[in-house]
Amino acid sequence: MYRDPEIAEDTRARMLSWRRDIHANPETAFEEHRTANVVANALMLMGLPVHRGLAGTGVVGTLKNGEGPSIALRADLDALNMQELGTQAHASKCVGKMHACGHDGHTAMLLGAAEHLSRHKPFKGTVHFVFQPAEENEGGGRVMVEEGLFDQFPADAVYGMHNFPNLPRGRFAIRKGTMTAFLDTFEIVVTGKGSHGAMPETGIDSVVVSAQLVNALQTIVSRRTGATDSAVVSVTQIHGGDTWNVIPETVVLRGTVRTLEAAIQDKTQAAMQQICDGVAATHGAKVALDYRRGYPGVVNTPAETDAAIAAAASLVEREQVHTDIPPAMGSEDFAFMLQKRPGAYIGIGAGEGPNDPNVHNPYYDFNDNILPLGAAYWVALVKQQLPVQQSLAQHSAVQQPA
Repeated sequence: MYRDPEIAEDTRARMLSWRRDIHANPETAFEEHRTANVVANALMLMGLPVHRGLAGTGVVGTLKNGEGPSIALRADLDALNMQELGTQAHASKCVGKMHACGHDGHTAMLLGAAEHLSRHKPFKGTVHFVFQPAEENEGGGRVMVEEGLFDQFPADAVYGMHNFPNLPRGRFAIRKGTMTAFLDTFEIVVTGKGSHGAMPETGIDSVVVSAQLVNALQTIVSRRTGATDSAVVSVTQIHGGDTWNVIPETVVLRGTVRTLEAAIQDKTQAAMQQICDGVAATHGAKVALDYRRGYPGVVNTPAETDAAIAAAASLVEREQVHTDIPPAMGSEDFAFMLQKRPGAYIGIGAGEGPNDPNVHNPYYDFNDNILPLGAAYWVALVKQQLPVQQSLAQHSAVQQPA
């Protein structure tokens, strides 16, 4: 088990209130106006200067306590376009929108840490609390960086955290190096020659071409990627046809590719293009591949990973901090921040049992029991990375008589 974090009861109550209010009022990518207001108002009540407008709805609060290093702590604001099926009192009020990934909890935990740190100031230096919009698919992290996040708010390192429902509460999980996958998407437009369904020989069947493409694309992983390498190629959408007796002129395929190395990413894209060209030539159809590079992989830097491990281990037993987890094939746009600054991304256990719904499930709900521990992790990390002792030692040295 873990030690009870030193987070005040009123802060715990506010974290719960923030979390459930945000959950009940979910907003999706770049539309998080109400959520941003909740965050900004809370930070201003703590006495922090607040900047708004990066990536449209991003919020950054800054807490400075003397001279010293600076770090950035990041939480995500947005919900998903999906219908919540849970029946809790704080369930989504917005049809077709839901906090199914726990960003409501991430936001509440970082606000709780900001409140604790602003009250007690157990550090010397500067902390930037970064609340990022549009993590889900739309790259809000990339936009914040492009619009000058680290130019306006210089940071020696940046840290992120995500809840893991499949990891028991009271544990953390992290690894050095690649933590999450590169995310790419694709669209393939197959253009044949429409015909009557009873006379396929008079046309070029775009449905048959599409079926062969779906099967052929699976050979990229099974036959063209090394057994010790990781890749996923998934066709997730097929659109074509309007009625029963007409072979459509056009079929559209869409899907996602996940890899753990840039070299495998390049090979996969090249293989997809080769397969599309080959199947098109075989059938006399046109096959146009639009391959879109999305999120890079989250790559934790060594020193900052060690710092995250130490902060977590100050709250739970060291053996409860798992440091050898395999990389996840999911993705995270925190990666864009890590391309600009060293840092680390850690998972916090949120599981209570084997039947807990995972993220992106319509019955998922953030586990409020981990709010104090998550806030305490941020506090421990700040105290460790911005130590008061160093400044006191420097001050004492200056005061010594000659």
